[in-house]
Amino acid sequence: MKHQGACHCGAVRFTVELPDGLASARRCDCSFCRMRGAVAVSATLDDLDITQGADALTRYTFNTGVAQHYFCGTCGIYTHHQRRSNPNEFGVNLACLEGQTPFLPAVEVNDGQNHPSDGAPPRIVGVLRWEPSE
Repeated sequence: MKHQGACHCGAVRFTVELPDGLASARRCDCSFCRMRGAVAVSATLDDLDITQGADALTRYTFNTGVAQHYFCGTCGIYTHHQRRSNPNEFGVNLACLEGQTPFLPAVEVNDGQNHPSDGAPPRIVGVLRWEPSE
């Protein structure tokens, strides 16, 4: 199923197919992701299509430069990134997808401080839980 996505101001719009749906939802505890705070879901590079505003995207890299993080240059919202742990995939900001919410009952947090690309085994360091108040 294809999802429609956009940044906050609508300058950047995209479609994405999620092969594993929301089952791939995750957070990361690396220095960058801790501050960004987004829930990401996975898509292959071929499954994300920027339909509007490619020229509005700004790219940020750090450390090894493998991960490529994309943001709307107008509103600043993170839309997606090319993953360091699997450069053949994008992590897509779940909050940017129409009809979706990052407030899932439980989201695993990956160990990004001891990254698998640096030789550490993949590891889950925690789980974020959403418990709505009544």
